[in-house]
Amino acid sequence: MMRIPQKIPQISTFCQVWVSSVVRRGPSACWSFPPGTRYSVTTSKQWSIAKFAEEEELKKNRGNVHFQEIHKAIKGRELIKDVLEQKREILLERKNVLVQDLRDRRTKVRERMEEVIEKENIMTIPNLLCVMRGVLAPYLGYVIIQEDFTFAIGLLVAAGISDLLDGFIARNWPSQMSKAGSFLDPMADKLLMGSLVISLSYCSLLPIWLTATILFRDVFLIGAGFIIRYKSLPPPKTLSRYFDVTHATAQLAPTFISKVNTVVQLVAVATSLGAPVWDYVDHPMLHGLWYVTGATTVAAAVSYLMAKDTYKIFRKRPGN
Repeated sequence: MMRIPQKIPQISTFCQVWVSSVVRRGPSACWSFPPGTRYSVTTSKQWSIAKFAEEEELKKNRGNVHFQEIHKAIKGRELIKDVLEQKREILLERKNVLVQDLRDRRTKVRERMEEVIEKENIMTIPNLLCVMRGVLAPYLGYVIIQEDFTFAIGLLVAAGISDLLDGFIARNWPSQMSKAGSFLDPMADKLLMGSLVISLSYCSLLPIWLTATILFRDVFLIGAGFIIRYKSLPPPKTLSRYFDVTHATAQLAPTFISKVNTVVQLVAVATSLGAPVWDYVDHPMLHGLWYVTGATTVAAAVSYLMAKDTYKIFRKRPGN
């Protein structure tokens, strides 16, 4: 009788496992058993679990590597974004600084150009005559107080001639016309008239009420002139620029009733000054002239309040 070797059952088990592995995992599985392994169903299952765990671990490692790469990419993008944001803020700050610097330079250039444009020659003959008339005013008042009425009449005539002459020269020679003259001429007239009425009232040759009316009107006009100067002066508003007569910013335009009042005042003052010389003090006609002078003085003050074209500002302030 033939005896069957004892290893045949082991070989049969091996074949079954081998066939099962080929069917499940492909031809390469037949060489997957490590050398020296006892081939059994239990061994095959353990090996399959170990292989599956190894593959899962490999997948997990690959996933971790991929996640790390994505994380690095995100961090890189955030870093680049932060750098770009910082650069943008720096550029915006530099832009603001440059824009502000350009605005400051433009403002300075504009002010210098305006100063150059508005500067004018004030050393003209009409302006010199106005200054001389203004300087003559207090001396004329002193002569009247000393009751030297004849000499005072001569000085008043000279002042009147200078007033007519400066207007004639300014109108006929454009090079002698200046915007500062529109302030100097009425200012000299106000000084002359103020000195005359105060000194005549001191000598009882002019009523106090008329003197007060004329002085009130002149003070009102002088104050209005200072206000107009302040309003028309462009920034920076400093004392040196405010009192710089070569920096013309506005021009006065007297009303018609104001011109009539100036003539009436001169006539009334000259007539009152000549009263003690030609002996008609307290004459009724003289009193009538005083009332007419007072009425035209009040009307002239009201006309400056009602009229809108009594002064002209040469340009608007920046920003208006």
